[in-house]
Amino acid sequence: MELPLVYAPNKVFRQKAVPVDVVDDNIRNIIDNMFETLRVEQGIGMGANMVGVLKRIVIVKMQKDDQLHTYSMVNPEILEKSEKMQAFEERSLCYPGIVAEITRPKSIKVSYIDYDGSEQTLEADGFLSTVIQHEMDYLDGKIFLDYLSKMKHDMLLKKMQKHMKNNPPHVHTSACSH
Repeated sequence: MELPLVYAPNKVFRQKAVPVDVVDDNIRNIIDNMFETLRVEQGIGMGANMVGVLKRIVIVKMQKDDQLHTYSMVNPEILEKSEKMQAFEERSLCYPGIVAEITRPKSIKVSYIDYDGSEQTLEADGFLSTVIQHEMDYLDGKIFLDYLSKMKHDMLLKKMQKHMKNNPPHVHTSACSH
């Protein structure tokens, strides 16, 4: 069952998510529902805050090297960041209609607990590194627009609000065919 997206502006994007004590059926259910929301919304990553859940959970589902990679990251923590930086255009399901070029470390090493409750370490680079950092920011009350100047930040928020007024988000119901 998909969880409804929270759209900006909303105070949940400025709140810190709390660590998960144990990966149990409740947490796995949240992860499964987040993946369903990601599928319906055609996204590639999500922090739990994006669906109003203040738990330290990040999911990613993306193509890389012609293979589909999925990650369920509970309590993710960046252990290392490269000094080499890279820039990608970033967007968010919760901030529709806007995009911004954001510079972040090119590679990271992240530890987390997986869907089965096992500790994992992942070395990510390129776009995957950016996606993980973008989603982890949500868990710390930070959004991708925070990397911009105040003027650019405010301009993009106004653009998003105009976009949402002209293109209200689709509310999914049992009548949806997707």
